[in-house]
Amino acid sequence: MLNEREIESCYLGQFIPLHYHHNMLMDQNRMHNFKSAIAYAVKPGAKVVELGGGTGVLSWFAAAQASKVYCVEFNPDMVREARKFLALNPNGEKVEVIHADAFEYLPPEPVDVVICEMLHVGMLREKQVEVIESFKRRYLERFGGPLPMFLPEAVIMAVQPLQQEYDFEGFHAPIVQFQEINVIYPGTVEMAQPAVYSIIDFNQPNELVYSWQGKFVVERNGEINALRFVTKNILSVVQERSSTIDWLMGYMTLPLATPVRAREGDVLQVSFQYRAGGPIPSLQASLRAEVLYEAALQPQRAPAFA
Repeated sequence: MLNEREIESCYLGQFIPLHYHHNMLMDQNRMHNFKSAIAYAVKPGAKVVELGGGTGVLSWFAAAQASKVYCVEFNPDMVREARKFLALNPNGEKVEVIHADAFEYLPPEPVDVVICEMLHVGMLREKQVEVIESFKRRYLERFGGPLPMFLPEAVIMAVQPLQQEYDFEGFHAPIVQFQEINVIYPGTVEMAQPAVYSIIDFNQPNELVYSWQGKFVVERNGEINALRFVTKNILSVVQERSSTIDWLMGYMTLPLATPVRAREGDVLQVSFQYRAGGPIPSLQASLRAEVLYEAALQPQRAPAFA
């Protein structure tokens, strides 16, 4: 009999469909940036754990340098898939695919790097943050410090007000939309600059609830009827070059239950609260937006956000 957390995990990130993993293999931006970050972070002879291994590709990247990789996967279909693929590739024998729950697994020895790609826009749905925080506690209890390096190292999350078209051949339907980056969508109008609402550093303790209230200066007249959520993963910090290897995920746009009419120069206040790994509707239900100050009442231009 599955407990409540196990049932939730089946729907929120652990048992995503097989074809979704195949789509990730075809995402060249994701694949190239993870390969580069893992090549930098994993030193020759290192020991590595991957939590939520999927097809095993990130573990395979690590095996190019590592002496041993523990690839942990909860979904039995993906365990079989990963073992099949790794057997077809050089260095695949250095990866041990383990059928286990990432919330409970600990390696039999200390490791140097932990890879975890249970990532979703806004840290929703998948259990990235909770899995890593649980791993840290259990790892320190068994092995003591120091903790291994985590990849990604950090996540930056931002939000942006939009005027979003929801007309589908005459059918009005305010729906959740996922949009590719660097693509112009004629039905999407940016109403203000994005504001950062949270920075997660996986090398530090992290809270599981994000509660935010911030202000924007509206840049054009229109109706604010949606919020775009932006998530940038800092996969690895390259200290020698004072740079980072990043992966900017596709945007997630959520409709507001109550749209807001605004004019250029108005100050808009936005607030929301949700739990890391929670379902998208939990964030959507908490979204609030209102015009705090109208442009005509402002003696000077307000800051972009507070």
